[in-house]
Amino acid sequence: MRLGSSLFLIAVGAILYFATNLHVAHVNVDTVGLILMIAGAVGLVLGFVQQGLAGRSRRQVTIEDRRDPREPPVR
Repeated sequence: MRLGSSLFLIAVGAILYFATNLHVAHVNVDTVGLILMIAGAVGLVLGFVQQGLAGRSRRQVTIEDRRDPREPPVR
């Protein structure tokens, strides 16, 4: 889940939970809003974890200096 979709779920869930006064038969709109906010928050955290893990998996290259230290530096 990307950042935008996670924020969208959180926003829609917050609107349903805090800003509506709907009464739908057999559906509790407050619970649906809470579920959407939790799903968005979990998606946001997992997205950040995935992004952090992808950043660490880059290959590191080590360059060794094999010049003789007694030689003068090259200019």
